Amino acid sequence: MPEIRNWETIALSREEGGIAVLTLNRPAKRNAMNPRMNEEAAEALEVLRYDAEARVVVLTGAGEAFCGGMDIKEFLVGLKDRPDEYDRIDRLTYEWRARTLRRFPKPVIAMVNGWTFGGGVSLVESCDLAIAAEDATFGVSEINFGMFPAGPVTRSLTRLARPRDGLLHAMTGRPFDGRAAERMGLVNLAVPRASLRDETFALAREIASKDPHALRATKESFWLTQEMSHDAAQDYVSAKYHELTQRQGGSWREKGAQGFLDKAYKPGLGGKGA
Repeated sequence: MPEIRNWETIALSREEGGIAVLTLNRPAKRNAMNPRMNEEAAEALEVLRYDAEARVVVLTGAGEAFCGGMDIKEFLVGLKDRPDEYDRIDRLTYEWRARTLRRFPKPVIAMVNGWTFGGGVSLVESCDLAIAAEDATFGVSEINFGMFPAGPVTRSLTRLARPRDGLLHAMTGRPFDGRAAERMGLVNLAVPRASLRDETFALAREIASKDPHALRATKESFWLTQEMSHDAAQDYVSAKYHELTQRQGGSWREKGAQGFLDKAYKPGLGGKGA
């Protein structure tokens, strides 16, 4: 089993209940994503993919920031005369943020503890669930330096936020707090900063207690069917149903469905014994 370890810009740790914590660790730079962080984040996720003890991943930032977006100095400016290296890092950045997190076989929860700008917003969107501190500060400020929310950021705003809210912030660069992020749909829940960790880890433990194969099927079906026609989605979910049954060896029928028949489980009325 791979050991959880630390890198220069990424820290990994374990918590009780099958929870792994992936921390963006450049607090002096508001955890802005420089080339090294993008390389190390991709490597850390590869470690977590095969870590049997990690059933749920919590993604957060060190210090007062979640993620300040791309490191403009090291990435956009530092690599402008190195087109091949720029392309390599740009592809790697998109891969782990937009594709790996979305297709990751385990649930990922963003614990948004502070400043979240630009690419940090798309990082939150790529996680399955998100809880933010009420006073966390979000923003897409690219318009203020003559740019627009490029890369996956525009897609993140349009997929989760109400269109007029997303466009307002994209066109003005106005920041907004965690409460507004909840109203817009960027996060599931905004809570007082003092209870952020407790709320996030309570949710992570609840999810980690579920069947891992069922969780994976739920996540894959949710993400992928959004881009399918109704008929294609129905076919995909049907195939996923049979795949899950095979992976579990039919245990959901023997234990889960039988529990319903035995009245040990009442859907909508709590868990077993309700």
